[in-house]
Amino acid sequence: GEINFKIFINMKVVILAGGKGSRISMYTQKIPKPMIKIGNIPMLIHITNIYKHYGFKEFIIAGGYKSRVIKDYLSKNKKYKNIKIVQTGVNSLTGDRIVKLKKYLIKEKNFLLTYGDGVSNVNIIKLLKFHLKHGKIATVTGVRPPVKFGELSIGKNDIVEEFVEKPQLEQGWINGGFFVLNNKIFNYLKGRNLTFERTPLEKLCKHKQLKVFKHYDYWMCMDNLNEKNTLDKLFKKFKTIWNFKFKKK
Repeated sequence: GEINFKIFINMKVVILAGGKGSRISMYTQKIPKPMIKIGNIPMLIHITNIYKHYGFKEFIIAGGYKSRVIKDYLSKNKKYKNIKIVQTGVNSLTGDRIVKLKKYLIKEKNFLLTYGDGVSNVNIIKLLKFHLKHGKIATVTGVRPPVKFGELSIGKNDIVEEFVEKPQLEQGWINGGFFVLNNKIFNYLKGRNLTFERTPLEKLCKHKQLKVFKHYDYWMCMDNLNEKNTLDKLFKKFKTIWNFKFKKK
């Protein structure tokens, strides 16, 4: 049966945007990572545009490191008034950040959550329908990491410790963000110093409460300068960094 759109149009979208982004430090000394611009648009706004494309309008940003920069940017433009930023602590871990947003989310049966540095052409409506259908507490979008040929694991003094020619194996799926979470997730977010991806998700797995929505198409994370440059090139070519289909070779 078709799910009525209007039910979830007011569903909240949480974006984790509080980390330091130390691997791309030439930018993040001055601004938080989600404010790095691709084609003159901050990464954060590209991510909200993914959700807006599917009709979601309510955003809560978990800010931390240099969250003032995000606040200032959003306050300059009326069209961002549906984006609320909450300071969740400069050094908080991901689980703690989600807990600090609890009061904004506790009335919601389900909410959406993703990271401030990942984009994808994942169909959010299909993801949500999948989540609502299986009835578990959490859904994570599983993605195939982009193949990076000749990945080097480099240790002290630039000595190569490990060389992996093609690290992407057939079964290799990674956490691509783009979660859907039932508010029962807060039962798994107890205690302090919680990394969402560790104990809470591990416990969910144990209780068979985490399902993966497999996304075979485009996904990209901006973790370093190389990836930023790739996204810049994509934007130049497609005028978007998420809303396109790659032509299959």
